[in-house]
Amino acid sequence: MLIHQLPYHHDSSLLFERIAHQPWAMLLDSGQMLDTQTGKPGSQYGRYDMMVAEPFITLVTKCENTEITQHNQVSTSAENPFELLKKTLSQFPAPQTNFPFTGGTFPFAGGALGYFSYDLGRRLEKLPNLAQDDVQLPEMMIGIYDWAIVVDHREKTSHLVSHGFCESTKANWDGLCTRFGISCRVSPHQAKANENPFLVTSAVQSNLEEPAYKRAFAKIKAYITAGDCYQVNLAQRFTATVDGDAWQMYKQLRKTSPAPFMAYMQIPLTNDEQFQVLSNSPERFIQVSGKHVETRPIKGTRPRSSNATQDLVYSNELLNSTKDKAENVMIVDLLRNDLSKSCEVGSVQVNKLFQLQSFANVHHLVSIVVGKLKLDKTAIDVLRDSFPGGSITGAPKLRAMQIIEELEPHRRGVYCGAIGYIGFDGNMDTNIAIRTATICKNLLSFYAGGGIVADSDASKEYAETLDKAFSLITIIKLFTRL
Repeated sequence: MLIHQLPYHHDSSLLFERIAHQPWAMLLDSGQMLDTQTGKPGSQYGRYDMMVAEPFITLVTKCENTEITQHNQVSTSAENPFELLKKTLSQFPAPQTNFPFTGGTFPFAGGALGYFSYDLGRRLEKLPNLAQDDVQLPEMMIGIYDWAIVVDHREKTSHLVSHGFCESTKANWDGLCTRFGISCRVSPHQAKANENPFLVTSAVQSNLEEPAYKRAFAKIKAYITAGDCYQVNLAQRFTATVDGDAWQMYKQLRKTSPAPFMAYMQIPLTNDEQFQVLSNSPERFIQVSGKHVETRPIKGTRPRSSNATQDLVYSNELLNSTKDKAENVMIVDLLRNDLSKSCEVGSVQVNKLFQLQSFANVHHLVSIVVGKLKLDKTAIDVLRDSFPGGSITGAPKLRAMQIIEELEPHRRGVYCGAIGYIGFDGNMDTNIAIRTATICKNLLSFYAGGGIVADSDASKEYAETLDKAFSLITIIKLFTRL
């Protein structure tokens, strides 16, 4: 195990800035930000930030095939992407790295990191082909990384870590230590970024304006009445044309609306083009630590208010909402069933129901479901058996996904998939990729949606999608030049 301590800084973006514009550079961001009034970390969210670059293997899934690149050699496989990833990681077994050391723990010291798009679910379920795939991003983009930087905000430490599976890591270790070892300051990449400002060059458009949204809503209510389903997550997509350096938008997003499962990804689309993923997700999908499995579904939303009294009214209204609690329980039951496929019999339990969590622009109800991994199962098995997350499909899952394909005009892509890591040691943590934007070929796109149940109100549900989109729309306004 290679370990090198780096200077700690509360703002990990300053460290990531040194690699932010490299192909396959990725940041998993805990949303830890400095309170400008007190000078102390002001976010109550996550503990760790992780950043990687220079993967020695990449897996890119598009339609029926996955392209694997290793040592500059490219091969193609039609095997199920989850199984392919599991086989790839099995070549590099490592002991648990979530062990204590002087100054903290390492939740990740190399392994797989990337995204699994919502549409990867087509490799698991038979779905109609109705929604338009206009952006055409790969369904899975995963890098296998031999080194990582782990920032621990609780212990105020930063470390460069590696298992040393790749000979080039060992050969370049001193250079990596020097590269990241200097104190955080403006880097050449940052200076270059400042010369290429990020701009939004069009108005934001929706693919499901209120009249169309309400027509789709009515169809879902009819399906529920007919007994086809109990809940369907319906989302609208927002788009705008943009230009410049997307990293600047992400830095503003993490300042304005921090969340515990944020991410930034700089990913090659072709030899000449790259696209970016910007996520400020509040929702954990699945975490596996040793044999412990955990998921934290979100269902139930109210807006925040700058008026403290009104904000309390909104939070109490959510906590006492029979409708939102029923919506939450439906998804908890679905996830209990999904986890049971890979967890020991009787081990799946609901630790908490309807816990209030408040974020920059919304209040949410969050539940916690846990289980114990079966001896013959891995974290990737749990991910596959639960994918895509029930909180963003509905129940029953397959029928809800079929209805989503029928009623949403465009493929979801990364939205409502998962972003996260699976370590060489078998540990995993992933988000539900909500509050997530992609920027590809100068098109910025992001979604906002919510679960529709029998007693949902169309106007309220539509307003909820706007509440969820508020942070990204606010950021867009800051960069708009029309």
